[in-house]
Amino acid sequence: MSHHHTAESAPFGTVLGYGPGGVAVYSSDYDTVDRRALPDRASFRSVIDGQYMGHKWQCVELARRFLYLTHGYVFDDIAMAYDIFRLRTVRVVAEDRHLPLRSFRNGARRWPEAGSLLIWDEGGEFEVTGHVAVVTEVFADRLRCIEQNVDDRVWPTGQSYSRELPARVDDQGGYHVACTFADTAILGWVMQTADPLFSEETTEADRQLFVPQRRTVAAKPGGAPALWLDPAKPDEAAYMAMMGGCALTNRPADRETYFRISQTAERELKRATNELHAMFLYATDHVLQNDALLAQFMLPQALWPRIRQSWANRRGRMITGRFDFSMSERGLKVYEYNADSASCHMECGKVQQAWAAYYGCQEGRCSGEDVHGALVAAWRESGVDSVLHIMLDHDQEELYHALYMKTAIEEAGIACKIITGVDGLLWDDEGFVTDADGVRITWVWKTWAWETAIDELRAQCAADDEEIRLHRPVDHSRHPPRLIDVLLRKEVMVFEPLWTLIPSNKAILPVLWMMFPNHPYLLDSQFSVTNALRESGYVAKPIVGRCGSNISIFDKTSDLIGETAGQFGNRTMIYQELCPLPRIGGDNVQIGTFSVRGRYAGSSVRVDPAAIITTHSDLLALRIVEDALLAEDADPRAPSSP
Repeated sequence: MSHHHTAESAPFGTVLGYGPGGVAVYSSDYDTVDRRALPDRASFRSVIDGQYMGHKWQCVELARRFLYLTHGYVFDDIAMAYDIFRLRTVRVVAEDRHLPLRSFRNGARRWPEAGSLLIWDEGGEFEVTGHVAVVTEVFADRLRCIEQNVDDRVWPTGQSYSRELPARVDDQGGYHVACTFADTAILGWVMQTADPLFSEETTEADRQLFVPQRRTVAAKPGGAPALWLDPAKPDEAAYMAMMGGCALTNRPADRETYFRISQTAERELKRATNELHAMFLYATDHVLQNDALLAQFMLPQALWPRIRQSWANRRGRMITGRFDFSMSERGLKVYEYNADSASCHMECGKVQQAWAAYYGCQEGRCSGEDVHGALVAAWRESGVDSVLHIMLDHDQEELYHALYMKTAIEEAGIACKIITGVDGLLWDDEGFVTDADGVRITWVWKTWAWETAIDELRAQCAADDEEIRLHRPVDHSRHPPRLIDVLLRKEVMVFEPLWTLIPSNKAILPVLWMMFPNHPYLLDSQFSVTNALRESGYVAKPIVGRCGSNISIFDKTSDLIGETAGQFGNRTMIYQELCPLPRIGGDNVQIGTFSVRGRYAGSSVRVDPAAIITTHSDLLALRIVEDALLAEDADPRAPSSP
């Protein structure tokens, strides 16, 4: 994220000034990057003495570099700048030992000191990531700091700081720092000290606020539900055809059932979604720089350069994905990231709202009320400059999902056409693929998973890696266009981009655990079964799979307690710590969150009597309510007030 780039901004990498200890502060005006000097993401890694400092020239990079150069210690990798406020140790690099780190809430009676790290929460100017600056001077009425990625102008002669912030001291001696941006919030400051006086106590939210609650609305008279979706709208008509009418569930007994979660739970889901998206992308970058790790993903080696090129060129072009969570009194744990061809957007963003309107469910607010608007905004920023072709298989669920996405694409001002299957595709005279009307295909959004195209590629091109690597022209007289002739053509821009093969592949889960061990949102995940996994129980998952297929669950005695069939049984497996879904009212309950351009957009709930959620599991309405309401009724089946 970059801020306040103006005509006065210095080119990327320019030294803006020097802070204490001669630590340089650099311009982060990414619009002026010299791509000859910095051709790829690897070249943006800031490394000193073999220690990774961060991404050039982000705020976190300066904070870690300052601590290392002036004190010889660094803090652990974090996904967001605001996460520094939760750290409790720093590591002395030369001695590989840890020192205590204390956090002080803004307004604490222990004032910040020169060398402290000033931490901003997410929001406003620092939306999603938060921000960190290094304190250089402290006065009763102001504070000075150095920082990167805010203002990229060279400092005036004689100035030794980036910004001066107003401060005040209250009647109890508490020190309050105000930001010069009105829409931001400073969490406080972090410093290395053994003295805990006035520091922030580590407190967690009441875990009972993370337990979803099952509720029902009053049944409608007359039995069968009326028409509460509009068959004149193509997406709703396709959904009704799939479900056999207006319904969120195929179980009549659950027709009036919904779930609710607390505002605290939603805030945690939002933070987890934003933070995990950054972590998965951070791990993707790490994998793409390490051939040994990339080999674990079992992708054709001839495709590796194409994937790396996609990452280098289209890192920020992802539209949407979905995280799957277990959320209960045990906390919040992520199972995986469906970063490629995620589904259920229509149920979350549209159908559950229509259900609530028909049944008069006015409690709280809908968990998907922002999904459609977020998708429209993402498509407006997508860079699509001609017709976008929506490609899908002959599948009812894919059809209504595609039609729903089409409404967001068209609202964003982008012309689009739907292509079902590949039988109608043609070659034009210049060797490009066109639709049945002769319109050349240059932009694609697909419901097909990339792995489907890769499987086709494996089957048809396995004997010719050069054809894969170079994508040689094919003999048009021998066969009509295939899926791979569209999706792997260099002139075609596809959503989601090819690089999403990496975060969608479950081989990323052991990589994440290696990079962020014991992270509160992660489950222990390994490429082989370890003693720790045997002790906890574990789940075996194919690294490539969809809809809960070919999953096996083993308990603490290594007994098989659940499994699903599917088409991915011959794939490489990973092994993940067993974290059962909460069982509520006879169902196992899974929470999903939708990321749109890497930011939380909404959440949904899926339920199933079986331990593994699959494509056949029900998706019910989810409402967000005030924390106090969850304590009103301990009976999970008690009816709510409409």
